[in-house]
Amino acid sequence: MSSQSTADSQVGDSAAASAPAAGTGLTAPVQKQEKANHRWWVLSVIALAQLMVVLDATIVNIALPSAQRDLGFSDGNRQWIVTAYSLAFGSLLLLGGRLADLIGRKIVFLTGVVGFAGASALAGAAQNFEVLVTGRALQGLFGALLAPAALSLLNTTFTDAKERAKAFGIYGAIAGAGGGVGLLLGGLLTEHLSWRWTLYVNLIFAVLAFAGGMSFLHKGAPADRPKLDIPGTIMVTTGLFGIVYGFSNAETHDWSSPLTWGFLAAGGVLVAAFTWWQTRVTHPLLPLRVLLDRDRGASFIMLAISGAGMFGVFLFLTYYLQASLGYTPVKTGLAFLPMIGALMVSAQLATNSLMPRFGPRPIVPLGMALAGAGMAWLTVLDLNSTYAAHVLPQLLVIGFGIGLALPPSMSVATAGIAAEDAGVASAAVNTMQQVGGSIGTALLNTLAASAATSYLHSHKPSAAAAAQAQLHSYSTAYWWSAGLFAVGFVLALFMFRSGKPQQTGDGAQAVHM
Repeated sequence: MSSQSTADSQVGDSAAASAPAAGTGLTAPVQKQEKANHRWWVLSVIALAQLMVVLDATIVNIALPSAQRDLGFSDGNRQWIVTAYSLAFGSLLLLGGRLADLIGRKIVFLTGVVGFAGASALAGAAQNFEVLVTGRALQGLFGALLAPAALSLLNTTFTDAKERAKAFGIYGAIAGAGGGVGLLLGGLLTEHLSWRWTLYVNLIFAVLAFAGGMSFLHKGAPADRPKLDIPGTIMVTTGLFGIVYGFSNAETHDWSSPLTWGFLAAGGVLVAAFTWWQTRVTHPLLPLRVLLDRDRGASFIMLAISGAGMFGVFLFLTYYLQASLGYTPVKTGLAFLPMIGALMVSAQLATNSLMPRFGPRPIVPLGMALAGAGMAWLTVLDLNSTYAAHVLPQLLVIGFGIGLALPPSMSVATAGIAAEDAGVASAAVNTMQQVGGSIGTALLNTLAASAATSYLHSHKPSAAAAAQAQLHSYSTAYWWSAGLFAVGFVLALFMFRSGKPQQTGDGAQAVHM
């Protein structure tokens, strides 16, 4: 079967797609063009759902102070509004990906959309802290169904190399830029409506995504469904939960606390046991063949590092702009738009022009190096810095670098995957990003807080010293983010194979020596 017919079988109205040209008034080329257009409608549906999930990682951050004042919860509890989402999302992604392979991607995708909308409505209507946290955890749960199903649909829909590159460029740009868009949208909704609308807005996205999914997605239920690996599911879910929970507790507990190292150690042991178990079980939750390819392994590492490093921009630069320079939430969101623009431009350049000619080895390391350089450049910011001269150039460099590194890594991570593994491979991509981002948030927050405390201990208490301590904490976070990207540069340079992508027999994209 050709790659064209394989792709067409994934989408659209199967009856219309199979109707003969005779008697319809359409020539065969016109029919072919209509079926090709269905693929781009599928991309629109997937991109909309992905934007809904990605937005939620940052849109609530700007609304958090307003929600805290409204519901009256403590500073110690506010982290759980963010952590409840990332804990559920990161620890259940692999299960969601395997369910997409076992049950069918369309039904899992639509279930995720509806559940995410319901959880958003519950959180938005919350009248106390407990309901808000419950809603956020349910958002993470249904997001863990939605995200891998969306990416696996993208992977199995676009099998032509040129179309695949364009589709992943768009998808990767949304994945990378969604956090910045969330900051802007969160500021607008919080400032002009209410913090609750940062959650209610998901219902609008969900209605559009559900209608599009019902119209354009193919059912795609597998004919031969292997059994679900229950022991593996329990081990990896609890293991990832332990790791993310341990790092999250590092923000409020000392590193020597059992709530930190105990959960980290237990999580590490469970993940190691899960890896061993996958080599023994007949129907593994995460077949190791998905991870052991050299290029895919490199891509997974790049995604984790990018997720961890990007929080140095979105989190600490947001605090800098609002607390140090006095920006409003809306103005802070607008400040990130040039970075988003640079990211989208470089994402299209990387996936459509550079990757087909050179492969990932020169492109991804260059992106990592640029992002790291931009992070290091942010350390010069002080209380007298201006946006145009001292913030904008760094944002452009970081955005361009992330656009070169992230979309190609996502594409390579899922290239050449067998159809029956598409869901779990896509889940692994999202897991690496989410767990990397969660670990990055906790780690950078802890390092920044320690730097601020150390600065205050060595200086006389004053308002000026407190302001400088905050600047010192931000610079510490930027340096560590730059270090993460530097590690990514070295690993990408040596792990990726040389050579441009080649077309495999089934139309999937792969990179060979």
